[in-house]
Amino acid sequence: MARLAQTPGLTDVQRSILETVREFADKEIIPHAQRLEHADEYPTDILDGMREMGLFGLTIDEEFGGLGESLLTYALVVEELSRGWMSISGIVNTHFIVAYLISQHGSPEQKARLLPRMATGEVRGAFSMSEPECGSDVSAIKSKAVRHGDNFVLNGQKMWLTNGAYSSVVATLVKTDTGADSVYGNMSTFLLEKEPGFGETAPGLTIPGKIDKMGYKGVETTEMVLDGVTVPESAVLGGADKVGRGFYQMMDGIEVGRVNVAARACGISIRAFELAVAYAQQRRTFGKPLAGHQAVAFKLAEMGTKIEAAHALMVNAARLKDAGQRNDVEAGMAKLLASEYCAEVVQEAFRIHGGYGYSKEYEIERLMREAPFLLIGEGTSEIQKTIISRGLLKEYKL
Repeated sequence: MARLAQTPGLTDVQRSILETVREFADKEIIPHAQRLEHADEYPTDILDGMREMGLFGLTIDEEFGGLGESLLTYALVVEELSRGWMSISGIVNTHFIVAYLISQHGSPEQKARLLPRMATGEVRGAFSMSEPECGSDVSAIKSKAVRHGDNFVLNGQKMWLTNGAYSSVVATLVKTDTGADSVYGNMSTFLLEKEPGFGETAPGLTIPGKIDKMGYKGVETTEMVLDGVTVPESAVLGGADKVGRGFYQMMDGIEVGRVNVAARACGISIRAFELAVAYAQQRRTFGKPLAGHQAVAFKLAEMGTKIEAAHALMVNAARLKDAGQRNDVEAGMAKLLASEYCAEVVQEAFRIHGGYGYSKEYEIERLMREAPFLLIGEGTSEIQKTIISRGLLKEYKL
């Protein structure tokens, strides 16, 4: 990449990782993304390459076989992968959130048993909060876990699971009656282990099939039906004494997830800009290249400026989290700005392409269908504004 989205202060190791991932995206993702996306085909070969590079264990501690890298490194890797094809970054995003949750909140037994296999990509993670009747309003979830002796029995229906089929462990938020005054104190996160695939992948746990989507294809998005799923209390994230802590654990994971979505938006924006600036220099109208017309040149200037602003906010949010500071407001700002700017940058690139942008032969058509997802994933723009405003009002309270 030439000038856009440069990140100062990186170590030699970080730069080496990013150069390797960028080369991988150029050679192994971009040339195949159109065909795989249009066919809605799972990118098995690309995933095998990512496993060989150790990307599934990028942030997992070295003691568990990972690379022990920071959230910033991960976010920049996601930016590079999304520049190639957003669906690829989606596959590692939910895996990363689950690995993060286990690393931060898991019991010693859960860490020792799951993290080494997650680091190699042998076990991949999925993340489940939403349900058919609730998304942003987490308090409205209906799925329940009821204690029966030393076990819990789970019933309910979950929705919008990325990696729902090919994952082996699903971090799942459900209601548990702990007697807490707040609804948020009556939720627990369970690590539900299953076989990869569709159908009944564990006793009582069914992945019915793949949801057909406008974009974000290749990676599967699924439902999950829980019908009498019986698990030991050791399946509670962090162990039996963490019953009732699920909401707070999940919100910690969502903060890093929002940095990830911001990084995805930056990656798509960069690719849209690359396509637009190349087309604007090649396509000639009225005797000169499109880029020679001030109207188009100004579009490119605005697109580049938006990418820089979104990238800077994303990097700042990641660095705050890496420093051990709360970053809910900053992650919300990064996700809000990056996703909204991504939609705008992609649309401007689409306009620069003119009629060709509407053709499936051109890559920008795919980006036009992918960008809207980022306005919704990990919380809508309206939810981000709510989080940001509450945080700012609390900080500046009179």
